[in-house]
Formats: sequence, structure tokens, C-alpha cells
Amino acid sequence: MKLILTAAVENLGAPGEIVEVKDGYGRNYLLPRGLAIVATRGAEKQIEGIKRAQEARAIRDLDHAREIRTQLEELKDVNVPVKTSESGKLFGSVSAEDIVNAVAAAGGPKLDKRIVVLPKGLVKKTGNYQVELKLHADVIGKVNFSVVAA
Repeated sequence: MKLILTAAVENLGAPGEIVEVKDGYGRNYLLPRGLAIVATRGAEKQIEGIKRAQEARAIRDLDHAREIRTQLEELKDVNVPVKTSESGKLFGSVSAEDIVNAVAAAGGPKLDKRIVVLPKGLVKKTGNYQVELKLHADVIGKVNFSVVAA
């Protein structure tokens, strides 16, 4: 199935690219989520508009990503309150959404949870951790946060 991507899809392509995917992946994942449209002659004309809009955003996004990175570096007290047992183990784990909410509560910028790159092992104990934020292809921010008992 030939599709035109309308958003960046990891391990597949960037917006405006024509990709060939299996029918089930296209029908059940990409199309319902609005990540792609079916490649037709009329849709191919839309590619140019998508690419022009993407190029205009890319320059602005790089500068904006650098601004956000400096804001994140200035943050000091980022605490993620969670329910814990008496021994300090969490009931569940810390998610990307929890980290994004904690950054916003600490006075940082509002971020999308999809840019958070969680550590290899899930955060399941109280303590201090560091997480990377993929702000742009060329800009990666880092946030130090503490997991504390609520």
C-alpha cells in the first residue's frame, strides 16, 4: 500500500514522503491516527505543500528547541510525586506523562510526552534520575528529576 506521511513516523519517514507499507499497518495504524493519507495523484500535489510547511517550521523549530533546552537547564526542583510503599518501591512506575507534568509544575515549558526518552530500566524506586528529551533532530535536552513519595 502506497501512503504519503503527514507526520513523522519513527523508523518509517518524515512528513511528505511516499512510503510503501503492508496493508494492515497502513489501514489499522497509520490511516486511523492521521499519520498518513493514501497516495493518489491529487494527494501527491499536497506533498509539496506539506514539504514547504515543514521547511518553514524546521528553521523556527531549531531555534525554539534551543530556547526550550536553555529553559530546561535552568530548572532546579523537578519533583515527581508518586504513591510508594514503606520500603520506597513505587506502585507502578514513572511514565513520560508524569515527567512532563512535573516539568510544567516546576515552571518549565509545556512539552509533549512523546519527546521523553525514558531510561533503559523503568523508574520504579524513589531517588534522583536524569531523562533525555528529544526536542529536535539536532537538539537533545536533559532534565534531572527526583521521584518522591506523595
